[in-house]
Amino acid sequence: MNSPSKLLNRDLIADLRETITGQVITPTDAGYDESRQLFYGGYDHRPAVIIKVAGVDDVVRVVSLARETGLPLGIRSGGHSMAGHSVPDGGIMLDLSAMKEIEIDPERRIAWAETGVTAGELTAAANQHGLAIGFGDTGSVGIGGITLGGGVGFLSRKYGLTIDNLLAAEVVTADGQVLHVDESNHPDLFWAIRGGGGNFGVATRFRYRLHEVNQVVGGMLILPATPEAITAFIAEADAAPEELSTIANVMSAPPMPFLPPELHGRLILLAFMVYTGDVEAGQRAIAPFRAITQPLADMVRPMAYPEMFPPEEEAYHPMAEGRTLFLDRVDLDTARRIIEHLQASDAPMRVLQLRVLGGAVARVPANATAYPHRQAPIMANVAAFFTGPEDRPRRVEWVTNFARDLYQGNGGMYVNFLGEGDESQVRGAYPGDTWDRLAAVKLRYDPDNLFHLNQNVPPAPQASGR
Repeated sequence: MNSPSKLLNRDLIADLRETITGQVITPTDAGYDESRQLFYGGYDHRPAVIIKVAGVDDVVRVVSLARETGLPLGIRSGGHSMAGHSVPDGGIMLDLSAMKEIEIDPERRIAWAETGVTAGELTAAANQHGLAIGFGDTGSVGIGGITLGGGVGFLSRKYGLTIDNLLAAEVVTADGQVLHVDESNHPDLFWAIRGGGGNFGVATRFRYRLHEVNQVVGGMLILPATPEAITAFIAEADAAPEELSTIANVMSAPPMPFLPPELHGRLILLAFMVYTGDVEAGQRAIAPFRAITQPLADMVRPMAYPEMFPPEEEAYHPMAEGRTLFLDRVDLDTARRIIEHLQASDAPMRVLQLRVLGGAVARVPANATAYPHRQAPIMANVAAFFTGPEDRPRRVEWVTNFARDLYQGNGGMYVNFLGEGDESQVRGAYPGDTWDRLAAVKLRYDPDNLFHLNQNVPPAPQASGR
């Protein structure tokens, strides 16, 4: 097999620089190491070429290049791939991060946004008009990846997943076509990209439905991590009005300046809370959580919604191992085992995250999009940081055992929280008929699996479809 250097010779690189409006970066160019950096550390992948595209024509050219050379193609939006898929070792990295155009129609409450935009950037732009769409809980995440995988965040219980507010998309397919995809145009592909990840093409623009969200009651509430507090918190989150979405992290306390030094490293329940609606009603909705036990810190207050996405440290690149699963309940016995597992680890940071779902998420039929876990009550994510390759195996063992102990019979997984894994994990994200439908759509739009650096769904066998 030819090496990347032979396939991407000097003449071809020169031609790329002539035909690409954006930036072409090779391993000998300044800025190469910075450009191949992901949010998560621990990856040292070296692409043969990095192409920071400036528009859809550039994307078509890069997809054609990958098809012609056979080199692996990785797609980067915000660079938060937990499996390192965005940066293909020895392949072509298509970087969308320079595609930042946002168009907002406040009267119709819709937005078009290119997929190099981050969740924080679109949130800030929409907020200028008193509008919002829900993404996740981190501002630097690219809207490309989070949208294609589903999008579970601060507004989910009120307004659904990100994909529930996706009206249309512009997608470059494996054969270089630029398709406008919505309910009427290529409806099979529109179904698949709402949860099916990057399996089907390069999404270059999204059209979203926006909602009236200006001021919210939001912020962090930190409680002691006792089994009783954990159980009560989840019960209150489930009983709360849909306007309130919560993300509860049972974790070792980081050295936050507003926590006493004696708490650093001890287990806490750190919750992110967002109530969208009337401020007084929001305070009433938060009150039961404040009454669970004396808070260690209470930073929940009326605020502009973008304040939920504070600036992040650019140099922060954690190395983490994680597992994702769905739970039916968190009772006292479960909470006690959560505490036991967290106390048994000496990882520099370890956490169990619990997201109570329901509300608008559960009202969408399971087969309406490629996110099939509509009736799952609670999403759980186990994670542990590691310090290097020698430390990783025991962190893998810990998160694996923790997740296995939490398992309650639902084999589902959320695709955006999957790391490096195998087909069985991807099938957990897309169980049953969902997998078969995705494989059929894959066969139609990417029969040669050009887009395989993702949580991959291979094309269905030829006999079943084309």
